[in-house]
Amino acid sequence: MNIRQFALKNVFRNKRLYAGYFFSCAFSVMIFFAYSMLALHPALDFSGNGSYGRGAQAGMDVAQYIIYLFTFFFILYSMSSFLKSRKKEFGICIMHGMSDMQLRRLVFIENIVIGLGATLSGIGAGLALSKWLLLMSSSVLDLEQPLPFYFPVKAISLSGAAFVLLFLIISLFTATILRSSSLIDLLKGTVKPKSEPKASPWLAFLAVFLLALGYGVAFWVKGAHVIFALLPVATVVSIGTYFLFTQLSVYMINRLKTKKLYRRGTNLITLSDLAYRMKDNARMFFLVAIISTVAFTAIGTLVGLKAIFTNTVTSGSPVMRYVSFSDNKLEQKHAELIEQSLNKAGISHETVVFSTKLVEDARTDKSYTVIGVSDYNRLMSENLVLRGGEAQLFYQVNPMVAGLTGQSTPPEQAASVEFAKEELAVASNREMPQMIGQNVGGDRVAVVPDAAFQRLSASNMDKTVYTYLIEDWKSTLDAAKQLEKQLDTSRGDFTFSSRALALNAVNTAFGQIFLAGLFIGAVFFVAAGSFLYLRLYSDLDQDTVQYRAISKLGLTEGELSKIVSTQIGLLFFVPIVVAIVHGAVALNSLQNTFSMSLVKESAIVLGSFLAIQIIYFIFIRANYVRKLKKVI
Repeated sequence: MNIRQFALKNVFRNKRLYAGYFFSCAFSVMIFFAYSMLALHPALDFSGNGSYGRGAQAGMDVAQYIIYLFTFFFILYSMSSFLKSRKKEFGICIMHGMSDMQLRRLVFIENIVIGLGATLSGIGAGLALSKWLLLMSSSVLDLEQPLPFYFPVKAISLSGAAFVLLFLIISLFTATILRSSSLIDLLKGTVKPKSEPKASPWLAFLAVFLLALGYGVAFWVKGAHVIFALLPVATVVSIGTYFLFTQLSVYMINRLKTKKLYRRGTNLITLSDLAYRMKDNARMFFLVAIISTVAFTAIGTLVGLKAIFTNTVTSGSPVMRYVSFSDNKLEQKHAELIEQSLNKAGISHETVVFSTKLVEDARTDKSYTVIGVSDYNRLMSENLVLRGGEAQLFYQVNPMVAGLTGQSTPPEQAASVEFAKEELAVASNREMPQMIGQNVGGDRVAVVPDAAFQRLSASNMDKTVYTYLIEDWKSTLDAAKQLEKQLDTSRGDFTFSSRALALNAVNTAFGQIFLAGLFIGAVFFVAAGSFLYLRLYSDLDQDTVQYRAISKLGLTEGELSKIVSTQIGLLFFVPIVVAIVHGAVALNSLQNTFSMSLVKESAIVLGSFLAIQIIYFIFIRANYVRKLKKVI
């Protein structure tokens, strides 16, 4: 048997050992291929759709490089863990006369075979799921028509070439990994005498202090200060997380050994072994926690930002508005066209027409959008009464800006204003009603008596506003798109805006970015799961010997299942729970930045990841217990 045949037989015979590494690689290829298939879809080029579209398209392109770069390090780490679990096997091969060059060649061939198989399997799985992915993407992107299926030749070529190159480079790295190991280290494998795990009380306290400090600052800072606190808080929390797993966890387990709980039932076996496992897996736990935090926070931030922008559009945009400046010659024609389009579409609406002027307060040089009291009453369906020489002022407080600046108080409390040399006493300063903010616009609005409005001099900033009050505004999207095409919006003498159009633009742009974030998050989350899987199965042989010996002393199958469930549960959920707490704090900071509640969005994102982890745990635990029982 030559080296090539030996390598092939190794791959196909020892399925359990190779399965985790193979599926990790195949899933990474599938994620990259599926994302490439969507990014290169001919119907998904939004670069021509204004600033939203160009930004989203750039984000899609950057995400492809991020996915590939992280996949490289993820597969490299997986391969390193995979090789470490086979050290004893390599040592036996060398004892039987295999040279270092032959060993490196053996591992190189195995990696190439697994890499090629994973590449083909990943692309094949991506193709099999392509129709479902296109339908899901159409829903996420809020497209009118589902994305049509196409045969992604470019995505197949890109994924195939990229991952063949990646596996070739990674396979070459194995030479440096294997060269540094002596025969005695290889024969010992992963089973080496372990000293009793000890922890420093001071470092355990430092972990609590750093985490409390990081969380405290994250909850305390508001507005724009969150951005400046981001890097220091992330650094402090990361260091605290490292000491949490390496010191605090071991310290707490050792303290539990002095309690009566330690000698109750199977706790003696569970806790005595747990300290060793926590110490051995500390770095892996830290890595999984940080990677999962990045995934949770990235997707949670995207969901949160979409909610913020959606809320801003729905609360700040007019349902439909046409604004004509004084030099617009087509005002009447455009107004008739809009009426005809709405009537043709069967959209029930009320049209309110009013005039506004942009006037400076001579005392403060601040500009006000001025509207007559009669127009105000028609727009607001109110009965505001102003005496001669009075004005009603409104100020705008944007919740997003207020959150960033920390300013939520009225920007001014003017007692009087002077427009066109006429002094007007201010009846009251009030926060701007949503209807006025949407349709009149401007940060400061002044309502004046009709006579005072008529005395204001004309300027090229005078506007005639046609606002269309529509209860079912979401039904106006098709009509608004048609009107946008019919009206030459590139002209500078009028503007046309629609809430349905604005929301559609936000949904499309954030749909693309969310899609990119979803794939990046999936890669990070699968990486974390694979680290846990590889670590768990690398300990299987050692666990088999340990539990076989204990079972001879009377350990029942039920007790075995309980011990294994506890240990696997801690392995799976300790880093994930830490990551969920980190993610919740990070999303709370995002909430503090914009002073908007994101509790619902945070709960959905974090709850979804937790549900996936629970399903993953149930599946892995059942298989692991079954394998243990089979050999015991």
